[in-house]
Amino acid sequence: MSTPSRRPRRLPRALRRSMDALLGPVPVSRERAMALSERLTAATSLTSSLEHLTHRRHARPGGLNDWAIARDNHAPQHPILRRALDLIADERTTTGLHLARVAASVGLLLPGDARWRGAANLFLGLSNAALYPRHRYGTDGADQASTLVQSAVGLARLSNDPRTRDALLWYVAAQSNLSYLISGWVKLLGKDWRSGAALGGVMRTRTYGQEDIWRLTRRYPRAARTLAHGVLALECLFPILYLRGGRLAKPIIGSAAAFHVANGFVMGLGRFATSFTAMHPMVAYTSTPRSHPAAAGRDDRMLGAAALVLAGGVAVAGAVAAGRRLRAVEPWPDGRTVTTRHGNELSYNARLTDRPARADESDAAESTAGESAPVVVFIPGLASTAEHFGWVTEKLLRDSDIDLVTYSRAGYGPSRYRASGPFGLDQAVDDLEDLIAAAVPAGRPVVLAGHSLGGELARRVSARLGDRLHGVVYLDSSHPAELLRSKQQSDSAERLRGGLVTFLNSLRAGMGALLVRPDWVESLPAGYRRKVMAQYADSRLWEAGMREWEATEREFRAFEGDLPAAPGHALVLSAQQTVDRDPEQLLMHKELGDAHRAPGRLVRNEVVEGADHDSLLTSARLGTEVGRRIIDFLAQTLRPDAAEPTRNPVHARNPVHAEKTENPR
Repeated sequence: MSTPSRRPRRLPRALRRSMDALLGPVPVSRERAMALSERLTAATSLTSSLEHLTHRRHARPGGLNDWAIARDNHAPQHPILRRALDLIADERTTTGLHLARVAASVGLLLPGDARWRGAANLFLGLSNAALYPRHRYGTDGADQASTLVQSAVGLARLSNDPRTRDALLWYVAAQSNLSYLISGWVKLLGKDWRSGAALGGVMRTRTYGQEDIWRLTRRYPRAARTLAHGVLALECLFPILYLRGGRLAKPIIGSAAAFHVANGFVMGLGRFATSFTAMHPMVAYTSTPRSHPAAAGRDDRMLGAAALVLAGGVAVAGAVAAGRRLRAVEPWPDGRTVTTRHGNELSYNARLTDRPARADESDAAESTAGESAPVVVFIPGLASTAEHFGWVTEKLLRDSDIDLVTYSRAGYGPSRYRASGPFGLDQAVDDLEDLIAAAVPAGRPVVLAGHSLGGELARRVSARLGDRLHGVVYLDSSHPAELLRSKQQSDSAERLRGGLVTFLNSLRAGMGALLVRPDWVESLPAGYRRKVMAQYADSRLWEAGMREWEATEREFRAFEGDLPAAPGHALVLSAQQTVDRDPEQLLMHKELGDAHRAPGRLVRNEVVEGADHDSLLTSARLGTEVGRRIIDFLAQTLRPDAAEPTRNPVHARNPVHAEKTENPR
C-alpha cells in the first residue's frame, strides 16, 4: 500500500511578497534605461562645470591647474594636438565650453526623447574629454564614467537601429561590471581589505576621511570589518546578478547605488553618486530576461562578440607575455654565466682588458704606471637589472679604458634563481662574492658600484674581498638603519610591499600586455629599452623583487648599533631630491662615507643636483654625469697622492663637498 506523497510547504504570503520585493530583475526598457542614464550623467556634468566656473582661480597663473605648468605634461604630443590644447586652455574658451555644458546639462534634465538629446550627450562626452588636460587636478573617476555613458547614449540616441542601441547599452553594462570586478580584485590583494581594517584607514585620511565615521569604526570594529568585507564581496561578485534570470539584480544594484551615495556623503565624492549609478539602468536592462516585456526583442549578440574579443585578447596577451619572457631571459650576445655556491646562475657581461685604466682623457698612463687597473662591478638595486646602468656604463666604455662587469641578481633577467630554503640578503652577498671570484681576473683590484639596495650589498661584500677591494661607489644607496631612523622610509615600506604585490599578481593574471612603457624606460639608451620593458612586464622580476624586499625589510628593521668600519676608498653620491625630501638620508649617506675613513683613503660625499632616486641612472644627462664622476674618482684614487687634500672643481657645485681622511668634517 503506497503512502501519499507530501506536498511541499508553501511560504507564507507575506514572506513571499517580501522575497519578490527584494529579489528578482529590475525590469527597465531600452528607452527608459537611456533616459535614466542621460539624466544622471547630466546632473554630474552640471555639477562639474558649475564647480569649475565657481573656482576659476585654480586655472589661473599660480593655481592648481596653471596651464603654463600643466602643458609640460603634453610636450611629447604632436604640435597640432598641443595647439588644440592651448586653444581649449585659453580662459575664454574654457569658460565658454563650461557655459555650453551647463546649458546642455539643464536641457537633458528636462523631459523628452527628441533626437537633439543625442547630440547634446555627445557634446558633453567629447567636451569633458577635451577639458580633462585643462582640469587634470580635480577630476576623478566620476568624470570618466560620465564621458563613457554620455558618448554611448549619444550614439544610441542618434541611431534608429535597435540592434545598435542594444550593442551600446551592453557595452556600458560590460564596462560597469569590469569596473566593479577590477576594483574588487585589486582591493583583495591588499592586506587591509582582507583583514577588514581598510574602512578605518580610509576614514582617517585627510583627503577622503570623516572623523565621526572614523570614530565609529574604532568603537565598533566588528561592524567596520563586516562592512569592509561586504564592499569587497559586492565588487568581486558583481556579475552574479546576471545568474538565474537576474534574481539577484535588485539587491546587488541597490547595494551598489547605496555604496556610491555613501561615498558621496561621507568622502565628499558627490559626483560619484550620479556618475556611477548612471550605468546601473543599463545593467538592469541587460540583466532582465528577454521573456520579460521590458526586454522583449533585446539583441544580445554583443555579449557573444565581447566573449569572442575577450578570448582573442587573452590569446594575444599570452603570446605577448611569452615573447616578452623570451626577450627578458635572453642574455646579451657576449653574456657569460657563473653558478654560485647556492646553485644560482648569474648572467653577466664584462669588458676586460690587459691594459691599465687611464685616469682621464688628458692625464693618462703615467698616473697608473706600474699598477694593476681596477675592475668596476655594477650592482643593481631592488627590482632592477644590469641595463639600468646603461648611461653610466656607456660613458665609461666611451670615454675611458676602465674595465667593468655588469650582472643581474638571481631571478632577474637571464639570471636564474635555483637556491632552496629561506632567502636572506647574505645569499645575494654570497652570489656577488662568487661572481667577482669567477668574473674578475685574479690579482685585479675591484671597485664595487651599487645603486640603492645594491649599495648595501656592496658594503657587505667589501669586507670579504680583503686586499682585492679598491673602493666602493654608493649611488643613492640604502642604509641598513633607514627604516628605523627615517619616518618617510618606514611609511613607504608598506606602500612598496603593496606595489610589489599588485604588480606581481597583475602580471600573473596576464595583464602585462596592458602595460604602457613608462617614461623612465624611454629615457634609457635606445638599445636597452625593448629588453628593459620586457623585464619590467615579466612577473619573474617582481617575484625576485618581492623575495628581496621581504628579506630587506626584515633585516633592516632588526639592525642595531653603528655601521662597522669598511675597507677601501669611497665615493658616496646622493640624489638631490632624495636628501631634500628627507634630510636624515643625507646624514646616513655621510655615515656610509665615514665608515671608510682610514689613513691613505679617499672619501668623497657629493650630491647630484636635480636627480631623484631613479633618474640618477635613467636620465641621459644625470647618468652620464654619474659616469664622469666615477671616472674622476678612480683617477684620483690611482694617483700616488690619492689621500692628500686636493681641490676638485666638481665639489664646488655640490652642497656636500668632497672629504679626505686627513680633513674630516
